[in-house]
Amino acid sequence: MDKTTLPHTPQNTKPKPKRRRVATIRNNHSDYKNDHPRKRNQKIQPIGLKKKIWLTIIEMISLSVTAIFAIIMLLGHSASRLSGTSFWNNLLPFAVGILGLIVTASIFLVGWWKLKKWLNQHSEFLSPTLSLALMLMVSWLITHDQVTLAYGHFRTLVGGKAEVGRITISHQVYAAYRRHDSAQLQKMIDRSQEFRRAIEEAARSFNIDVNLLRGIAATESSFIPRNSNDGGKGLFQITRIPTPVIAEAQKGLGLEKINLKNDRHNAFVAAATFKHYLAEMNNDLFLGLLAYNIGPANGGLRFIMQQYGATDFITIQPYLQTLPRDYPIRVLAYSLAFRIWDKKGKLLAYEEGNNAIHIQRIGIPGLSIGL
Repeated sequence: MDKTTLPHTPQNTKPKPKRRRVATIRNNHSDYKNDHPRKRNQKIQPIGLKKKIWLTIIEMISLSVTAIFAIIMLLGHSASRLSGTSFWNNLLPFAVGILGLIVTASIFLVGWWKLKKWLNQHSEFLSPTLSLALMLMVSWLITHDQVTLAYGHFRTLVGGKAEVGRITISHQVYAAYRRHDSAQLQKMIDRSQEFRRAIEEAARSFNIDVNLLRGIAATESSFIPRNSNDGGKGLFQITRIPTPVIAEAQKGLGLEKINLKNDRHNAFVAAATFKHYLAEMNNDLFLGLLAYNIGPANGGLRFIMQQYGATDFITIQPYLQTLPRDYPIRVLAYSLAFRIWDKKGKLLAYEEGNNAIHIQRIGIPGLSIGL
């Protein structure tokens, strides 16, 4: 037979290779694995966004606090150095300083933006951490005496005439405290302990600074309750009580009958009376104390101020006799002594070391406190 016609035998045939499904399965499996992390990343993304928002908020708050503090200090320092009315020596340099402050702030913002981009390449926590550190450093500087002085000058710059008047009277209070004999003040503080609870309850009931109420008691009776020749009764030397005050005192005490010989009752009536006059004088502390001292006699303080055309404590002072004129100063000097005692556990000599600035930082009860 011809070889070309030989029948097809298994020996001369090659088996067809089998298709490998394993690779396909593995590829499918690997695709599943690759898809899985992508889905997981989509779930984590909102958490990362929240973290970024919080870090941004921290950074903005820290930078804002730092900037506000720096502006206050620079303006306060400039107001101290450049105070005056001369155009060339005072007004023009101050205006140039404001312009320089604006330019400096713009440069700082641009520089911070570039620094932030560089820091974020290393860690997203670096820029918020740095801004927080700046804020903490600024907070630490608040305790320094020079900062307190600069803040005081800033208040004068912004407050204008009203702030100048407040500072003038405040220094009268500081001077009165300085003139007090420390031994006598200590005796006053020791005697006040017996009435501490009654005064604290009255102050809390009428939302009055407790040291302010102590100062009134110290001025009125030196914490020796008695009936005086001019009709004053008890711890606060209560005389004529305005009609609305009686109802307020009864409400605070929860009683229908008031006995002025009772120290607690006396304190509640005094607190209600002072609160009444303070509201009448539009919450002006000096005028409120003066009205408390004058009482309803001769039409009260409001009528007297209208009679002389006075608008505040400074303008009414020259028209008053010595006793009522000095009354708010004496009350606040005693109140200051009580506040210093509460905070320090001792009385500070005003003229020693840096005590003057330290006492001014502590602040007069009832007035806005400095840094």
